[in-house]
Amino acid sequence: MQESAAVVASLPFVLTGGTALKDVLIVDDHPVIRGALRLICQNEGFTRVRDANGAAEARTLIKEGAPDLVILDLVMNGFDGLDLLVWIMDQFPDCGVLVFTSQDAQHFCNRCISAGARGFVTKKSDLKELIKAIHALKSGYAYFPQMSVRLDFQQRTEQQALESLSTRELSILRMLSMGMRGKDIAESLFLSPKTVSTYKTRLLEKLGLKSLVGLSEFARRNHL
Repeated sequence: MQESAAVVASLPFVLTGGTALKDVLIVDDHPVIRGALRLICQNEGFTRVRDANGAAEARTLIKEGAPDLVILDLVMNGFDGLDLLVWIMDQFPDCGVLVFTSQDAQHFCNRCISAGARGFVTKKSDLKELIKAIHALKSGYAYFPQMSVRLDFQQRTEQQALESLSTRELSILRMLSMGMRGKDIAESLFLSPKTVSTYKTRLLEKLGLKSLVGLSEFARRNHL
């Protein structure tokens, strides 16, 4: 997979009340990254900058006062940022979400767009790309990478299988591949252990796999 250095600012959206973005919430489990992002946001004129180290804390802070913008990682201490993105868009649709993650854009960018994100920047990029994305969103535009992708037959087949998964199925696949127990997954996603077990069975069927080891290998091959 090749990702071009250029990114596009497109897909205009309406800012809440037509006002500038001033309130930002940073959601990332790495203190150093949160610190760097706080400095960037302060330099970019945000007057209120909060941060959370995971999905549970983020939900609490957003309920206390929905920010104009959330800068969101996709993997945090066993919590799934994609699941949090879906929750934010469902509960606070006027909140803008800029995904800033180490996850592969090939597999996650389109899914984040579908979930309602307004920007996607990989942590492999220069921080200048993140600043450009913030500028785009403050101007009322979305910001996503342009990608040129070449896939072999196995990759195409597995990519199609991934695209057939729901957001919740993808979240559980990633958690299982990290070695999380069904009980822990259930608690983090507010599900019953029985429901998680059903999802696990469904994942094995959809992906044509026979075991959790197979799920882990599938996730590793596809950079999940």
